[in-house]
Order: sequence, then structure tokens, then C-alpha cells
Amino acid sequence: MSFFGEFKTFAMKGNVVDMATGIVIGAAFGKIVSSLVDNVIMPPIGVLIGGIDFSSLAVNIGNPVVDAKGVVTGGAIIKYGVFLNTVIQFIIIALAIFLVIKLMNRLIKKQQATPAPPPPQEKLLAEIRDLLKAQK
Repeated sequence: MSFFGEFKTFAMKGNVVDMATGIVIGAAFGKIVSSLVDNVIMPPIGVLIGGIDFSSLAVNIGNPVVDAKGVVTGGAIIKYGVFLNTVIQFIIIALAIFLVIKLMNRLIKKQQATPAPPPPQEKLLAEIRDLLKAQK
């Protein structure tokens, strides 16, 4: 098989397509969660705490210098407010994934608990077996 034929076979497998779909949906979900945290959750928390905008919380270390081109050098800025937003986003995503997996596990257990009816061949074979036992 040629290189491109092998690649096509690999790329069209169900697992690869499912994984790609999951990655795209995950990226979109991440953007939704980022927007939820930055625009819906954190502003009321900031107001309750005293009008704090978490995304602007930072600590300057050293003496930053702005040169003629507007480039800041000579210092470091620790943006812990952005970090707090990211931690909250992670918690929301982790909770959502946990709930989805918990639901999937519940559905799988429910599906495993109900036995599938035997195929018609097995039923017919069981009847034949019973008839042969009855003849003896």
C-alpha cells in the first residue's frame, strides 16, 4: 500500500475522527468557559469583594523602564489576577467533564444491567436441546 493510502486509512479510522471532533469541541468549550468566567462570574465576585477587577491584579517586581519605542524592560509583572481567572476556568471545565463522565458511566452501568435478549439461533438451539432431553 502506498504512503498516501496508508495515511488515508489511518486518518479515516473512527478513533482519529472522534478524537479530532473532541479536540475541536473542547477548544470551543474552552472559549465559552473563558467568556463565562471573565464576563459573568468574576465581575460580580469583584463587586462583592469591593470593586476589584481580577484581570488587572498584578505585582510589579523591580523597576520597569519604558524606552522611546514604548517597550517595557527591566522589571517583572506577576499577573496573579489572570492566574485566578484561569484556575476558576479549570475548575469549571473539570467539573463539566466530571459530570459528563459520571453520566456516561451511569448509562453504561444501566445498559450492562439489562441483559440483551438471546439471538433467535440460541433460542432455537435451546428448544432443540429441550426436545432431545424430553425424548430420552
